[in-house]
Amino acid sequence: MTIKNSRIEDIDEIFRLYKIASDYQKEKKKVVVWPEFKRALVATEIAEKRQWKMIIDDEIACLWAITFSDAQIWEERDNATSIYIHRIATNPKFRGNNYMNTIVTWAKEYAQSTEKQFIRLDTLGNNTKLIEHYQKAGFDFLGMFDLKNTDTLPDHYQDQPACLFEIDLGQ
Repeated sequence: MTIKNSRIEDIDEIFRLYKIASDYQKEKKKVVVWPEFKRALVATEIAEKRQWKMIIDDEIACLWAITFSDAQIWEERDNATSIYIHRIATNPKFRGNNYMNTIVTWAKEYAQSTEKQFIRLDTLGNNTKLIEHYQKAGFDFLGMFDLKNTDTLPDHYQDQPACLFEIDLGQ
């Protein structure tokens, strides 16, 4: 298993995995479904080396993106000492292997190497299974918050409370 930056040649596979994740969310009925993301967004993340992939047997097993600021979601809690993880998608061939723990281990190392204190992520709606999943991976659940300004956020952030999670590496 290796973790490295995604490349522009991966973009079709990234969108294939996003579509599979979105279809899986639709099957669950009571969870917020990802919209179609813009290719330009992902291309920018790739160019800025903020899109990551986990490779197993020459296949993308899992992928995610990071940011270093997330003011619209984290509002007054946003700070420069955090990395924010977004859009974790797992290849169905590799589901059930609890790669969240691998991502957390990677994120801790990455955060420390970039002098960040917090690893953060969010999800939407009251998805109790996902909340428990993130807590088992080591995240503290900070609660559900109604976002004040969602104008430039993707569609799935409209009219849904945000569940915020963090790992404080300074504790």
